[in-house]
Amino acid sequence: MQAITVRDREAGVRGLTLDDLPHPHTAENDVIVRVHAAGFTRGELDWPATWTDRAGHDRTPSVPGHEVSGVVAELGFGTTGLTVGQRVFGLTDWARNGSLAEYVAVEARNLAPLPADVDHTVAAALPISGLTAWQGLFDHARLATGQSVLIHGAAGAVGSIAVQLAVEAGARVIGAGRSADRETVLELGAHAFLDLEADRFEEAGQVDVVFDVIGGEILDRSATLVRPGGTLVTIAQPPTVRPDDGQAVFFVVEPDRARLADLAQRVRDGRLRVRVGAVRPLAEAVAAFTTRERIPGRTIIRVTED
Repeated sequence: MQAITVRDREAGVRGLTLDDLPHPHTAENDVIVRVHAAGFTRGELDWPATWTDRAGHDRTPSVPGHEVSGVVAELGFGTTGLTVGQRVFGLTDWARNGSLAEYVAVEARNLAPLPADVDHTVAAALPISGLTAWQGLFDHARLATGQSVLIHGAAGAVGSIAVQLAVEAGARVIGAGRSADRETVLELGAHAFLDLEADRFEEAGQVDVVFDVIGGEILDRSATLVRPGGTLVTIAQPPTVRPDDGQAVFFVVEPDRARLADLAQRVRDGRLRVRVGAVRPLAEAVAAFTTRERIPGRTIIRVTED
């Protein structure tokens, strides 16, 4: 099969190539997915699990990409809950070969059924962003109806979904980002916009929750905006500053089949918009991975046509 691979950690993105690899084998409780569309995170070549397995052994050549949408092609021993030919989407394991390939082996529990009327390119943009937004807002920050939340990077992959989920939950939402993102964020339903390039942080006022995806100075300065009893939650880096009389949480997204199914239903119902910016074939995945062009919405790799 064809796949995008990396072999040299020092080369980084310069080492990405389109190669021929053996067809993957299923472990117990695995399925083989014929990949129709795949999502990737540009920073994943910096993740240790891209280069070593859980025992610390080198696992190159590695296939990046950890979001997948496709069709079940094969069941491993003991696999239940899915069937051959079923449309599925979800997360591949961080320490195993990923989804920028024609086929990928995935633990069945990391996949959810994909409704027939949700396009694979949309589904491939949903797992990491959707689960991260949900888990940050509700599992870690416990955002509730009537509370307020400031969401950094509100026009981005995670932030745009977080805005919509928070609004639907009945929270007052302040979206933060670059000046050019104002209209996008307000169209997603945010009640107010904080321009990180021109506005003063203090203009946001105190909020119950800050959801950060940026890190650095933005993360540190956000701690003062959290009112007593509130939560600063981030996916960027472990926080070094904690809100007064509040908590600071750093987390990494986890698979959740039931939540994926819920997110897909929201997409079907028109309650959740997933911002897909560009769709490119597997042969152009290296260029998509390495480009510095800022494209609104996620770039998704179309591997197999429906």
